[in-house]
Amino acid sequence: MAANQANDQPSFNVAKSLDVEQQTQNDELDYSKRGQWLRAAILGANDGLLSTASLMIGVGAVRKDVKTMILSGVAGLVAGACSMAIGEFVSVYSQYDIELAQMKREGNTENMGVEQLDAEKEKLPNPWHAAGASAISFAVGALVPLVGAAFVKDYAVRVGLIIAVVSFALLMFGGLGAFLGKAPIAKSSLRVLIGGWMAMGATYGLTKLVGSSGL
Repeated sequence: MAANQANDQPSFNVAKSLDVEQQTQNDELDYSKRGQWLRAAILGANDGLLSTASLMIGVGAVRKDVKTMILSGVAGLVAGACSMAIGEFVSVYSQYDIELAQMKREGNTENMGVEQLDAEKEKLPNPWHAAGASAISFAVGALVPLVGAAFVKDYAVRVGLIIAVVSFALLMFGGLGAFLGKAPIAKSSLRVLIGGWMAMGATYGLTKLVGSSGL
């Protein structure tokens, strides 16, 4: 009997080790998914921040009153959030259909009950969640230049404040994205900042050129 217990002990240890390894893999997968969602949200906020700020500065190049700049920013926020949500919904829904079809081709759904099948579907990417997250993150980013310019009447001060708050936010978003992607934080942040400056400068310059041409 002691011999049988000794023989059973290695099997128990192996099973326990496999359970621990499986749990570790599940935890790593869960953290990986969370990291991907967070990084996507940061990128969406960065898009909202930069596109709205560039739009406001570009429009401000030809119409310097605060109302026009704020309205252009609001229009950019709404249009951009809707565009991000629709694009993300279509993209993730396509991925959902592909993964569900793959499950069916592999025969994984044949022996499942309704509850088990629903549980497996819940593990697939949710297009509604993705669309909502994209729209919200874009809107949050777009609010930064809007709030920065809302209460400033002087044009030069308003533009300077927009550039200042947007530059700070770009550094923050760039640093967070680099941290999640395990890239050099300082280098990545500066790259995002310089890219943002170039986008705002190009928008201002080209809009000013078109506006001064009398079109």
